[in-house]
Amino acid sequence: MNYEQEQEIEIQHNNADDLLDGPQRCLRCGISANATPHMRRGPEGRRTLCNACGIAWAKGKMRKVIDTEAPLDESTISQITPSIGMEFESEEKAYEFYNRYAGQVGFSVRKSSSDKSVSSNLTRSRTFVCSREGFRKDKKGQKEVKKPRPETRIGCPARLTIKIAPSGTYSVVDFVAGHNHQPAPPCTAHMLRSQRVFTDFDANVNSNNSDDSSNVGNNENIRGNFDNLDNLGVFGEGYSNVIRVKRMREMGKGDCGAILKYLMSMQVTNPNFYYAIQVDEDDKLTNIFWADEKMREDFRVFGDVVCFDVSCKGNSRPLVLFLGVNNHKQVVLFGAGFIYDESFESYKWLFETFNIGMKLKGKKGRNPKTVLSDNNLVVINAISIVWPRANFRVCTWHVYQNACKNLNHIFQGSKTFSKDFAKCIYECETEEEFINGWRNMVEKYDLINNEYLIKLFNEKHIWAEPYSRDIFTADIKSSLQTETLTNNLKKHLNPQLDLFAYFKHFERALEENRYAELQADFNASQSFPRIPQSKLLKQAANFYTPNIFEIFRKEFEMFVDSVLFTCNNNTGTGTGTDYRVGVMDKNSEQFVRFEINNEKMSVFCSCKKFEYMGIVCCHVLKVLDFRNIKELPRKYFLKRWGRNARVRNEDDDDDDVSDEVAVASVSVPLSQHEELEEQETHHLFSQINQDHAGSNFGQQAFYVAPQLNQGYSMQGLLQSQQFLGNSSLNNGNNNSSLH
Repeated sequence: MNYEQEQEIEIQHNNADDLLDGPQRCLRCGISANATPHMRRGPEGRRTLCNACGIAWAKGKMRKVIDTEAPLDESTISQITPSIGMEFESEEKAYEFYNRYAGQVGFSVRKSSSDKSVSSNLTRSRTFVCSREGFRKDKKGQKEVKKPRPETRIGCPARLTIKIAPSGTYSVVDFVAGHNHQPAPPCTAHMLRSQRVFTDFDANVNSNNSDDSSNVGNNENIRGNFDNLDNLGVFGEGYSNVIRVKRMREMGKGDCGAILKYLMSMQVTNPNFYYAIQVDEDDKLTNIFWADEKMREDFRVFGDVVCFDVSCKGNSRPLVLFLGVNNHKQVVLFGAGFIYDESFESYKWLFETFNIGMKLKGKKGRNPKTVLSDNNLVVINAISIVWPRANFRVCTWHVYQNACKNLNHIFQGSKTFSKDFAKCIYECETEEEFINGWRNMVEKYDLINNEYLIKLFNEKHIWAEPYSRDIFTADIKSSLQTETLTNNLKKHLNPQLDLFAYFKHFERALEENRYAELQADFNASQSFPRIPQSKLLKQAANFYTPNIFEIFRKEFEMFVDSVLFTCNNNTGTGTGTDYRVGVMDKNSEQFVRFEINNEKMSVFCSCKKFEYMGIVCCHVLKVLDFRNIKELPRKYFLKRWGRNARVRNEDDDDDDVSDEVAVASVSVPLSQHEELEEQETHHLFSQINQDHAGSNFGQQAFYVAPQLNQGYSMQGLLQSQQFLGNSSLNNGNNNSSLH
């Protein structure tokens, strides 16, 4: 149902909660509704239990997660750590004790081998092991699959062995505390399998679904409530929460009271919840910003790239979102707000307030390195004032969304246009690829004279990917393409729906997104990808999260199918060597420069994948393999993509948690192509109508990809290039422990 159809539905404020979805996770074990076949009825009502808990409840039992204690200090954990000679009344008591210890340390317990008496069936000894003990055995004749399941058993040695004593009790005879893997994060302890047990069914389940029905006054003259402010020093000079004009848009009836009720209730439950408001010259609430503790912490870790989403600015409730991407390539929320006045002063206030809100207590805070948003001149000017050192790019995701609105008749009239348009703006990596793709698209759909596409093409330098490969964006566009968070947060912005009910939906959608991140953290800590015997792949798998490792694995597979040519040594010094690398089934080639200075290695590739995304490309891997370097230096692993991205180190600076991405300057357009590019910017659409046989577009564009900046010429590069093959070579320079 589209927004216009929703407008026609009459919704009573008292029944606004009926529009909100039911529980989005099991009320017993906490598993997400998306991770179970379907939700079942439980004692709290329909669709309140996951499939497993619902079946257990129907049989008279209840699955229950063991109450997770707050993380204990080392002295307390030492008191619950098993030791040799410790005695227990029964095998069950020993298991409960070891499982409690496992829940605090962060691993799951599995019952392993036992020795039982044949006559009395009495357990004489039992071994409890970590769930990751042993190895998976491949079945004989099993076919090789494309995507094997991750390894969960990696030979962990941790175990506890008990043996029956003459007195009938069980004593510990062997205990190994060490693990060969990282423990599960403390916040995911409830996901460990051994922490879920079956208990007898208790029909008397206390539930409290009552909501606070108290209403905040609807008076919008609210400046008097914020007269007494502490710590005014955190506000920069010139910061003001008053805009000296009337707001551009009226606020719906009851919205002001609902907003204040939500903000104040959140601050009561979460002291680190931050919010700010701006009023107009009539003391009416105009702009609002808020961020909870998790949003602020996410920005501390992943705030190097920020996408400012203003796609709801035309709505009667103009929601704005500050988005980022985490180490699992999932979209995370840094902050949200409502902007009822779309002036430069309002956006400047919003970005300054965002800066203030992101400063955690006792921390200096940080500024984003890259900011992406819509092509809105007012927003761009405000960003340039507040974050003058940040790189700004128009987000391709916004370009696609705006095109869907402005070219709706074309999207609706063709089944293939959306696919071709998306391929052109999302998948083109080189300038040649982009220009040829755009040209073919407008020819195919007879859009040569379309004014919107002409204007969009003329602005390609501020949004098209080939023109921003040297700017780190964490590849956020691919995450925004598949994410559901923003769509869920924008639901129910219908003005007929009570705004406080919308805030309930907002919290549910946000909670579901965070639970997905929690599951990703847990899966990363409890599994390891199945990989061939490769030192480089093993190094990457140990560092990267599973989702990022799959991206690296694809680059590794392309490196195997690539060919390499040597070019020449740089400037005759011998410290640098240039290579030309091509991938099978791809027409483009890239140049890689390998340098060693003071025993420190540096590699730069003209594709600039590392500068753009922070992951080494297949071209660099090919050169490293030729140089007999089997491990990547630490500087080519960005902490923001690692399993331990949130772990603070002593050398981490408060205002710069992420690693710096080295900037390579090895690719510039050919001088001939520069002239062509300027010409194409103004006349591409008209030239398409001309006879292609008389155009030199194809011949000139061919030279775009393989260009280098530092004194290279095509003539020099093509002289005596030696073919080096496409197999892994180990006879190059001596190996390398260059780090």
